[in-house]
Amino acid sequence: MQLFLMTLFTALVVGLDQWTKYLVVENIPLFGRMDAIPGLFHLTYVQNTGAAWSLFEGMQWLFALVFLVFTALILWDYFKKSMPFTVFERWCIAAIYAGGLGNMIDRVRMGYVVDMIRVDFMDFPVFNVADCFITCGCAALIVSLLLFNKKFWKDDAK
Repeated sequence: MQLFLMTLFTALVVGLDQWTKYLVVENIPLFGRMDAIPGLFHLTYVQNTGAAWSLFEGMQWLFALVFLVFTALILWDYFKKSMPFTVFERWCIAAIYAGGLGNMIDRVRMGYVVDMIRVDFMDFPVFNVADCFITCGCAALIVSLLLFNKKFWKDDAK
């Protein structure tokens, strides 16, 4: 049942990500701007062939390789050797995977990722809904592993 719910969650996150990207592409010209919450963030349409701050620009093969390795590790964990992750940590992994899948769909379909959220209060790269799930999932997973999952760090648990 948990696997079904995580799969459904992944599909919903990918759907939300793709829907928001579609709305931006249809309603904002490339590099255009639409105010959202003044002083906090605005929407802009950017085509990103790299990662944050244009790191690894044009290296689509690298992003595909990382995504395939991550997919293989998840499948290996599920079918062969279950790691001592808590249920919460598995939901974090599902969020990270869903965000990665949303961005990978863009990369395969268009050769770039559609980014649209630009914060106004600091210099930060433009990002999208998938990036939010990747970042929040990673942060929550790291906190949980470091502070709450002592079983993960025991030698006999690995």
